[in-house]
Amino acid sequence: MHFKNHHHHHHQSPERKWIFPLAIGSILSLFLLFIATLTSPQGTHILPFYRSISASYSVFVESKIKPLPVSTLPPPPRLAYLISGSAGDGRSVKRVLLAMYHPHNRYVVHLDLESSAKERADLFEFVMNHELFKRFENVKMITKANLITYRGPTMVANTLHAAAILLKECGDWDWFINLSASDYPLVTQDGLCFFPSTLSF
Repeated sequence: MHFKNHHHHHHQSPERKWIFPLAIGSILSLFLLFIATLTSPQGTHILPFYRSISASYSVFVESKIKPLPVSTLPPPPRLAYLISGSAGDGRSVKRVLLAMYHPHNRYVVHLDLESSAKERADLFEFVMNHELFKRFENVKMITKANLITYRGPTMVANTLHAAAILLKECGDWDWFINLSASDYPLVTQDGLCFFPSTLSF
């Protein structure tokens, strides 16, 4: 014998009971968020805690991202270079000079007595007529070529000669670097200027 159950369940399932409160809570949260974002911290009285939180947050962020004043940064060191070569090195001296050049620095170039008078004259003309060198006046040439044997005191004497010219003509430099025509930089001049400032003695 079969019986039909005519009793229907009229009560809602437990899952559906939470839909209405959840929807109301979500709408209320979105409304408060909308009010908080559109109203300035000085003008809102609906969320009293919003002003203090936003004010302290803005002070914290500004203190972190505010750059240091330029006046407090130490000036970069000024470098002085001697770039020297021998016979056949005229083009290489020009190449190194242009690769190492920076208006902030100082330079002396030299071709020794092994080089020809024509080669030395060509380098002198290059130094005197280059627009950048003329504008900043920071490149000099030792016109009286020294005899350098690259063994013994002649190299030291040539280095001291170049340092004396740099001190006399433009003494406002911090570091002296001696280079040959075969040298070539692996870092930029800006990077090289930053490196000495990290050293302490």
